Amino acid sequence: MLSAARARSPEALAGVQALQALLNRAALYDEKEKMQAVNEFFNRRILFQDDIQVWAVEDYWATPIELLEKGRGDCEDYAIAKYFSLLSLGVPVSKLRLVYVQARMGGVLQAHLVLAYYEHAAADPMILDNLVTELRPATLRPDLTPVFSFNSEGLWQGVGAQSAGDPLVRLSRWRGVLGKVRGEGFQ
Repeated sequence: MLSAARARSPEALAGVQALQALLNRAALYDEKEKMQAVNEFFNRRILFQDDIQVWAVEDYWATPIELLEKGRGDCEDYAIAKYFSLLSLGVPVSKLRLVYVQARMGGVLQAHLVLAYYEHAAADPMILDNLVTELRPATLRPDLTPVFSFNSEGLWQGVGAQSAGDPLVRLSRWRGVLGKVRGEGFQ
């Protein structure tokens, strides 16, 4: 991670050094404490802005290093950075899903992406979000309606257990960000 950040910019390097310090501290935490630390790190450090403002394109999925370099990003960028940070801390991929939801904000439905953590397969997932920054179980987030979920191992309709296909085939932006993230030294 550090060499990839060093090659990008001083801002990227500073962001990755701060993330690395967090990961080093959190390595001894239990999974709930890891989730809390990672969620707070990105929610405090990153300013929410739409892709058009940050990248001058309609939709861009940033890697954690790109997000830390810019210091700004949208919901996909937060969720992706939290996902790879938790994987780096040893949280199994089977416990994490990026969930595309319809979020009710001020009476309006809006597309949104959050990260869900499942303590076990049948658990009510904890939601890591940049809108509601406290960790909450999905049952206490009636503002979110799941559409589909995915991780590096699968794609599901809603948050169910039945596969909806290969996320690398069906989600080109996910395929693209996975390739870049691995090149930057993340799992």
